[in-house]
Amino acid sequence: MKLKKKHFFQLHSWIGTRLSILFFIVCFSGTLATLSNEMDWLFFPESRVRPQSELADRNVIVKNISKQYPNGEIQYWDLKEEPYLCDIVYVGVDGKRTYVFVNPYTGEIQGSTNLTFQRFFRDLHYYLFIPFQIGHFTVLAFGFLLLISLITALYFYKKWWRKLFELQTGKGRLVLFRSIHRLVGLWSIPFTILFSITGIWYFMERANVGGLSDAVNTSSPDFIHNNEKQPERELTYNVDYEKASKIAQQEIPGLQIGTILPPTSPEAPFYLTGKSEVPLVRKRANRVYINPNTYETIKVQKAEDISTTMWLNDIADPLHFGYWGGLITKIIWFIFGLGISSLILTGIWITLKRQANKRKKKRKPVMGIWRFINWGIFLVFVGFMHTIIITRYNASNQALVVISLGWLIFAFLTYYIFVFRLNKAITKS
Repeated sequence: MKLKKKHFFQLHSWIGTRLSILFFIVCFSGTLATLSNEMDWLFFPESRVRPQSELADRNVIVKNISKQYPNGEIQYWDLKEEPYLCDIVYVGVDGKRTYVFVNPYTGEIQGSTNLTFQRFFRDLHYYLFIPFQIGHFTVLAFGFLLLISLITALYFYKKWWRKLFELQTGKGRLVLFRSIHRLVGLWSIPFTILFSITGIWYFMERANVGGLSDAVNTSSPDFIHNNEKQPERELTYNVDYEKASKIAQQEIPGLQIGTILPPTSPEAPFYLTGKSEVPLVRKRANRVYINPNTYETIKVQKAEDISTTMWLNDIADPLHFGYWGGLITKIIWFIFGLGISSLILTGIWITLKRQANKRKKKRKPVMGIWRFINWGIFLVFVGFMHTIIITRYNASNQALVVISLGWLIFAFLTYYIFVFRLNKAITKS
């Protein structure tokens, strides 16, 4: 059967409405994730710092942490690129993780939390809190759907390049919404392509298509033989972080330390990553592994020496989330992310409004069974989400109330606008 313009239009509408709630959540959570560090700055005053010329000695910082968390162990150290943000040190205490805000200039511990905005929105966008890889592949499937939506739209919207500044007004709400939908869609084309291509790349990496995951994820060095045993908690507090950082910077000149992973045992290596003079790549493109007993370098990976496949993999995150150019690019990505998210909302409204007009005489509800499928998936992932943030993150009651209230507002507005109002319009006609 020969495909016609209306078939592409129907496919475009089907993607935008049948999986509408999930599609919007995936896109909007990714949009919020671009500025999630800034949300931490806004809502956690203890995460803010005033930039200074000199950094504190990292061993002093660790000493301060050990005093406040004597029974803890450092699991991960995230050194923020933003000069207005604290470093975040992940400290495990009795099997539970705490995010500790550390002033990198004074070494002072300014506060802590069990769940940050950055962690919440990244996890939501990565896998919707749905376990067993189901959530990851569900999210990544939308990379394909987003690209199909773009291709079908450009096919049935002829000569779209001539309409980059065309906005129809004064012809009713439906015409205005259609015009806004098209205009925002046209200006979002570069970002739609970028988000969909990187999403497809993530899918291929996670599915290990063609051995991609094996090619881009290098393994850590073998464990180190060591005769002197010491408790793991003492190890993460007693190793020399300042010395390890300087060694890493000697191995990769110009390296800006981005993350520090202390050894998990006396036989495991120190692991440091960071940014070098190679643009675009994420921090883990540069890696230095150090023996925590002798402080000898075990392995070095430089961004300038990695393969093309690894380079493509390491630019995917900075391009997808827009943090490669600092706050300016993050704001740009955020704006266009909002634009793409609004395309889903306006597309739903336009399609359902058109369907409602056609079904006035039949008095049938809009969307039918797909409405229940959307809400069913929504309830499943919200249930998993609450389970994870309670058990894994030990979120506070305040955080649980805020998150729950946010989802209730989202559910209410979705039902009110796209179900109640449309069905009410059908009933009145």
